[in-house]
Amino acid sequence: MTGEETDGFRGWREATEESLYGPRGFYRRPEGPAGHFRTSVHASPLFAHAVARLLCRVDAALDRPAPLAFVDMAAGRGELVTAVLAALPAEVASRARGYAVERAARPAGLDHRIEWLAEPPQGVTGLLFANEWLDNVPLEVAEVDSDGVARVVLVRRDGTERLGEPVAGAEAEWLRKWWPLSSEGDRVSPEGARAEIGLPRDAAWASAVASLGRGLAVAVDYAHVAAARPPFGTLTGFREGRETMPVPDGSCDITAHVALDACALPGGRVETQRNALRALGVSGARPALALASTDPAAYVRALASAGAAAELTAPGGLGDFGWLLQPVGIPDGPAGDLLVDVPDHEEQ
Repeated sequence: MTGEETDGFRGWREATEESLYGPRGFYRRPEGPAGHFRTSVHASPLFAHAVARLLCRVDAALDRPAPLAFVDMAAGRGELVTAVLAALPAEVASRARGYAVERAARPAGLDHRIEWLAEPPQGVTGLLFANEWLDNVPLEVAEVDSDGVARVVLVRRDGTERLGEPVAGAEAEWLRKWWPLSSEGDRVSPEGARAEIGLPRDAAWASAVASLGRGLAVAVDYAHVAAARPPFGTLTGFREGRETMPVPDGSCDITAHVALDACALPGGRVETQRNALRALGVSGARPALALASTDPAAYVRALASAGAAAELTAPGGLGDFGWLLQPVGIPDGPAGDLLVDVPDHEEQ
C-alpha cells in the first residue's frame, strides 16, 4: 500500500473529535449549534417548561434539598438552563443552581448565576439533563468487508474512506453484544453493513451519571435499540439546517444515533420523548372549539401551544427521540415514577 493511499487516514473517532471540538472545530463557531440545526429546546418553550416540571418532581423525591442542581450537558449557548431556571416556581427557584457544561467558551450576557464548566460538577443533588449530547460523542465506525469481517472505517479530512484493521478487543466485544456484524452462526451481515461502536458513549454516560450525588440523569437523543439497529449505520452531517455528507473538516456537525439501551445502567429506563413529554403535561390536543367563541385570544394561544406540543411529540420526528432516565439515590423506585402525574404544587 503506497504512502498516498495511507496518508491522512484515521479512525472516525479521532477525526470527529478534531472536527467538532478542535481549536477550529464546528462547535467553536460563534453562531453555536442553533445556527445549524433545531433541537427540541429551540422548537418550543414547552420543552424547557416540561424539563422544569421534571426538576420539580426530582426536588420533591429528594425532599427539597438546598441547593438543588440543574446540570445542562452540552449546553450550547445556555438556552435550556436559562429557560428551565426561569420556569421554576419561586420556592424552587430560590434553591436552584444552574450549571452549563460545554467545551465552547461562555457566551457573553449569560446570567451570572449560571456556572459555566467544561465537565459536570461532582457530587451535586438534582437533575442532570443531556439533550442531544451523546450523539456528538465521537466513536469508531465498523464496516463488513467482502470476507464478512468487521473492520474499522478510516477517513481523511475530505471525507474519503477506506477500511482498516479488523475490529478487536473491547470494541469487538461491544459489537458482539450490542450490534453484531459478522458471518458467524445463523447471522450473516452483507458486505458494506455498518455499525457505530458506542463504547465511548457508554463510558461518557456512566461518568456523567457518577457525577451526581443524588438525583436523576436524563439523556435525550436520536436513538435505536438492539432489536432494530439500522443495517448501514446512521453517521451523517448537518450544516445550516440541512443534512449533508459527514466530512471531518470542521465545516459541519457530525452525528450518529445513540444505542441508548447499551448506555443504560442498572435501574435505567428508556422511554420515547412522546410518552415522556405527555407525562410531563405537554399535549398536542387541540383546544375546545367553544373557546373560540368565548375567548378568541385564549383560543389562538392554546392552538399555537398545541401545534408546538404536536411538533415535540410527533411520531417520525422529535416524538421518537429516546429518553434514558437513570435514577441515583432516589428512594421512590423506578425512574419512570418521576413521569407519573402528581397533583401537588410542583406542577406548573
